[in-house]
Amino acid sequence: MTETQTAAAPPPLMRDAFIDRLTEAAGQHDDILFISADFGAKALDRFRQDRAGQFLHAGISEQNMVDLAAGLALSGKRVFLYAMAPFLTLRCLEQIKATLAAMRLPVSLLGVGVGLGYDHATLTHFAIEDLACLRAMNGMEVLTAADAPSAVAMADLCLASPALRYVRLDRQGLTALAPPLEKAADLAPGLRQISDGGGIAVLTCGALCHAALEAAAQLGGEGQPPKVIDLYRIKPLSAPALLEALQGCRAIVTVEEQLLDGGFGSAVAETLLDAGAMLPMRRLGLRDGFVVENGHRDRLWRNFGIDAQAIAQAVREMAPASA
Repeated sequence: MTETQTAAAPPPLMRDAFIDRLTEAAGQHDDILFISADFGAKALDRFRQDRAGQFLHAGISEQNMVDLAAGLALSGKRVFLYAMAPFLTLRCLEQIKATLAAMRLPVSLLGVGVGLGYDHATLTHFAIEDLACLRAMNGMEVLTAADAPSAVAMADLCLASPALRYVRLDRQGLTALAPPLEKAADLAPGLRQISDGGGIAVLTCGALCHAALEAAAQLGGEGQPPKVIDLYRIKPLSAPALLEALQGCRAIVTVEEQLLDGGFGSAVAETLLDAGAMLPMRRLGLRDGFVVENGHRDRLWRNFGIDAQAIAQAVREMAPASA
């Protein structure tokens, strides 16, 4: 590299973008409280240093953290809970159900490292059931960010319209998608089309949006690009918005870093079924009986059949159904 050349800056982390936005808001509103079961992030350090009176470290006690948040929310505080996704969700299901959901308390749950994001940490750190579990909670909203700008928009939504809400953040930095989601109002539809195409729609969220775009580029060279949709709000899932986005499509491929039972594809199928608008559909995800392994996320995607190559092949196989 020459003196005039510089390495491309890595994409910003969703976690840092979200928390930095909260730090800024907490400087103006002392009713914002941030409770973390985690350390080791620069954004957490900044919040703790700048707004020490509004930051609580709960330690490795996520269940107690949820109960504490319930009491603080009842006292009128805007509470944000932060931890690794599997520990914030599956470890705390009973507390979320019996305190936050039962009383419809406006607490924001921030889970980092969704799906297979903690790829080398294997099953204990995989969040592959969180969508199925959290979307089943009474009154819970579920959002998944696919880049840092959308994470900031979700932070603004949580600040402006407090609700019982689970925001799913990826561990790695991901390239910003277009059209951008930059403010809370941009999130109103619950989805965005991130690649033009027709005949077949690929629906996904989070990191897999980027794999779907890679697959669309491959298929575009073959003359059959799919429409790619980032379905960032899985609950509540707007049937009118989904049907509008699927106009002109005759088949669907859903892709998720989840067990297929009750996950992302199931939510799409339920919504279409209830609307009386079912289409031929292929769901890609982890299947019951999968082999537990670790390794780079790219390899896990390939092994579980959810990488760009698998998405492209599923679209090719669905093409006859959409003819």
